[in-house]
Amino acid sequence: MSLPLRGIACAVASGLCLLMIPAEGQAQGFGIGPRFSFVSSDLDTDGRNRYTGGMLRLRTSEKSAIEVSFDYRNHLNESLKAQIKDFPIQASFLFYPVRRNLAPYIVGGFGWYKHTVDPVEGDQLPESVSTRRTGYHAGLGADVWMGRRATLHLDYRYTFIGFGGDESDPGVLPLPGLGGLQDKLNLSHDGSMWTTGLTIYF
Repeated sequence: MSLPLRGIACAVASGLCLLMIPAEGQAQGFGIGPRFSFVSSDLDTDGRNRYTGGMLRLRTSEKSAIEVSFDYRNHLNESLKAQIKDFPIQASFLFYPVRRNLAPYIVGGFGWYKHTVDPVEGDQLPESVSTRRTGYHAGLGADVWMGRRATLHLDYRYTFIGFGGDESDPGVLPLPGLGGLQDKLNLSHDGSMWTTGLTIYF
């Protein structure tokens, strides 16, 4: 291995070791911060829609936290000549199996999703049409601590999780290593999302 490659490998290994060091003196209170989401709610579409928003987190213990998040997206659908607004809210429980500077977590919870379409025809603005959906979500993620009072996070969540779905449905929720449970529950989903954000604790 050449000297530059050795140096890079050593730096990467050192960084991973630092992330796996047990966390000490981290804030355990209330946190707030911005977040960004990339949402796919149509299983027939490869594209993802970007949302911006914020979140509140309350660390209830060293291994658990409660999160409430608010996202927003506003765009013009030119083909329909309509202004479309999406406003999802999620309440989630986060479980941390280990407490490290790199802290993986399991997330699950319930969401409320509002979708509003404001058709525009000439100079007239007809009455807007709103639809609302609710559903469960679950996924995996990790926090990276940046000092005592700030974390960066990244997670992946399945949304609109259901039970008793058709096994031929492309939205059947995969459970690696738990095929028997999958067969019994027929878990399915109707979307997914990546989220990332910064949380500052007080």
